[in-house]
This record gives sequence, C-alpha cells and structure tokens, in this order.
Amino acid sequence: MNYAANAYAKTSHSALTPREAESAVLLKAAQKLIGASQGLASGDAGRINEALSFNQRVWTLLTSEATSDENPLPTDVKQGVGRLGVFVLQSCIDTMIAPTPEKIATLVTINNHIAAGLQGNPG
Repeated sequence: MNYAANAYAKTSHSALTPREAESAVLLKAAQKLIGASQGLASGDAGRINEALSFNQRVWTLLTSEATSDENPLPTDVKQGVGRLGVFVLQSCIDTMIAPTPEKIATLVTINNHIAAGLQGNPG
C-alpha cells in the first residue's frame, strides 16, 4: 500500500501547474518558518537559519523568473514582484542577524498571501 501512495504522490506533484507549484513551494517555506519560529519561542534557534535560507532560495528563484525578459507579465507587475523580492531577501538577512517572532511572522504572511494569489484566492 505504501508503494501505491508514493506513486500517487509523485504523479500528483508532476501534475501541478507552474502557479500551483510556486504556491506549494511558498507554503512549504511558510511552514518551515512557522516551525522555526516555534523553536525560537522555546529557546531553540537551530532551525531558523535553515528556514530563512530556504525562503531566500525560493524568493530568489521566484523573483528572477518573474522579472526575466522572457516572462510575459506586464512591466509594472514584474517591477512589483522585483521590489517585493528585494524586501523579502533583505528581511531574511535582517531576521538571520536578529531573529524575532514578529519578523518571521511578516515573512510567513507574505508567503501565504502570494501563495493564495497564485491559487486564485487573493483574499
């Protein structure tokens, strides 16, 4: 039964649209940040840099893809994504230097809102 579940999981992941995949990776980054924040609150700061590094990689890829010349998005959307990406990357660095639950919560909120927008649920 485990084999069937694994096969289904692989197939379901490969059937994602690019927007769904981007949304899923943003949600995964948000979950890592939430876990790291919970660890931080209990005195375990070990996971924070890993979660922030993952979030940086996600945003570096999203930003570079969204702002590339080949991307058909309108220029103003590309610029907005670029500015948001710069903000997120700077926030990750700032949070690595001086982590607080509030800084992490801001990053989680951004990831969740962008993921919701990619899913067609801008609320």
